[in-house]
Amino acid sequence: MSYDEIRHFADSWGLIVMVAMFLLFVAWPFRKGARRHHDEAANMIFKDDEHG
Repeated sequence: MSYDEIRHFADSWGLIVMVAMFLLFVAWPFRKGARRHHDEAANMIFKDDEHG
C-alpha cells in the first residue's frame, strides 16, 4: 500500500468509523439500564461512611 492509498482510506472510511465511534461513546451512558450503574458509582464514596 502506498501513502496515497492509506491517506484515501483514512480520509473516507476512517472518518466514518471515527464518527460512528464518537456517536456510540456519547450514547453509551444513556442506554437503558445504565442508571443503576451510574447511581452505584456516584454513591460508592459513601459506602463505608460511619456517620449516617
